[in-house]
Amino acid sequence: MVRYEAAFVTISTFDLGKMTQFYQQLFEQEPLKIISQSYVEFHVASLYLGIFRPHVSSKEEFATVGKNPMSICLEVSDLDAAIARLTALGYAPPGEIIHAHHGREIYAYDPEQNRLIFHQTET
Repeated sequence: MVRYEAAFVTISTFDLGKMTQFYQQLFEQEPLKIISQSYVEFHVASLYLGIFRPHVSSKEEFATVGKNPMSICLEVSDLDAAIARLTALGYAPPGEIIHAHHGREIYAYDPEQNRLIFHQTET
């Protein structure tokens, strides 16, 4: 049996500074871990989000800006406050709030067009 200690979601970027600044402002916290010029890590709720700069020799492999099928889903207690935060950061959600069976949600995108899904459970 394999015992898992932690699970991470990582996203790649060739502009680590811009992406670090975006998530630092979005999450309102400093990175938990920093490896100079190559990696930063945030811990939000039970999510570890790693952002890394791929080696130049791997550029083609990671050239999927805006084409990534993965989404980072963030459950929030106040969807309107999350939308206001994104808008203040200059990344306002492009669409309307979706009313799904599990609550309200909205899609937004980070500086490299990775999809963010903000969700508020209806009580």
